Amino acid sequence: MSHSTSDSAMFSEDSTTEGRTKPPRRRFGGIGPAFVTAALVFGPGSITTASSIGATYGYKLVWVPVVATLLMLCFVDIGVRIGLSTDRGLLPTVARRLTGVVAVLVGIGSFLVTASFQAGNSVGTGAASTIIAGGDARWWAAGFTLLGVAFVWLPRFYPVMEKLMIVIILIMLAVLIFTAVISKPDLGAAAAGLVPSMPEGSAALVAGLGATTFSVVGALYQIQLVREKGWTRADYRTARKDAVFGTLILGALSVVIMLAAAAVLQPAGIKVTSPAAMASILQPIGQWASVIFAIGLWAAAFSSLLGNSTIGGSMLAGVVGKDSGGLASVPVKLSISVVILIGGIVAVAFGRVPTELIVTAQAATIVVVPLIGLAMVILARHRDRETLRIGVLQLVFALAGLAFLLFLAITYVMKLLG
Repeated sequence: MSHSTSDSAMFSEDSTTEGRTKPPRRRFGGIGPAFVTAALVFGPGSITTASSIGATYGYKLVWVPVVATLLMLCFVDIGVRIGLSTDRGLLPTVARRLTGVVAVLVGIGSFLVTASFQAGNSVGTGAASTIIAGGDARWWAAGFTLLGVAFVWLPRFYPVMEKLMIVIILIMLAVLIFTAVISKPDLGAAAAGLVPSMPEGSAALVAGLGATTFSVVGALYQIQLVREKGWTRADYRTARKDAVFGTLILGALSVVIMLAAAAVLQPAGIKVTSPAAMASILQPIGQWASVIFAIGLWAAAFSSLLGNSTIGGSMLAGVVGKDSGGLASVPVKLSISVVILIGGIVAVAFGRVPTELIVTAQAATIVVVPLIGLAMVILARHRDRETLRIGVLQLVFALAGLAFLLFLAITYVMKLLG
């Protein structure tokens, strides 16, 4: 699909050089972008949804995060392929082949999704901190909001964020595996849960859990992250390994928290309405167990607070053509700061996530996410990708992913009408 001059003019032309300075090879230079994606995707909402499903349906829906992880692997790889084979930023890449209108829809939609979820991340940092150290959750949320803003303005924001996200994702993995182990899940029942089934009344929760792992917006942003890393076509094998490890860890986080909830909560008939509730339920095992879980919750919340806002701010700057220079540019940093502050202000003012924001996020997700997925598939099959163009097998799998996104949309609409 050709592009017009007016389409491309809507976006920064200088973005052809952003993030392309080849960094020196370091010991851990082969990992990063997908770990950032995993850390920003797995937040308090992921913990709440996985805990709720485990508490309600036990091990019956273990297959959901497994399938969602496979779909996420496919789309993260697509994001990597596009990012390594484009000579411009994320939205200019979309505008070049799919018109500026599509790029604006993708940018605005992604901003709305991330901004709407940002309050939940701020609330999560406050709730976790209160469990660990006591105090007022709102003040903690305010403090970590300001810390997030200060972090954005570090001179080398992306490299420092990447290192922080790798550490945080490993902390979360260790904490949640520990939580699952001390919960003593039934591994036989968990294995049986790998066989797809749909218990009565589970469709909405299945859609929610699938969306917390299979994040198309997160996969889309992989295009920018590999550019920030400085990788080129020659680094595809390295980038693919990073994508596999980071995405598998993302899926593992959802699985282990579901196993813990199935083992501890379902036998007691306890429902989960917040991630902090899961920590309090672990207190009979020991106060230390609750605190350790809260550390994992804080890690999930703060990493999403920072990473989620990075996507939203970048998209906002891109829509107005001010994303030249990537995460190092002042307009992008300003936009990211705005998203962080939006979440922090809502968290402090309400102490929770307002229902209106949840509805906005869900509505934006339903409308925009299938469009983003379709745009990624079209770009991945374009001749611009050359040797990185996806093959027929991956195309078929990607189309299955699009069908899953439509399932999420239909489920949401039916829930509204029901």
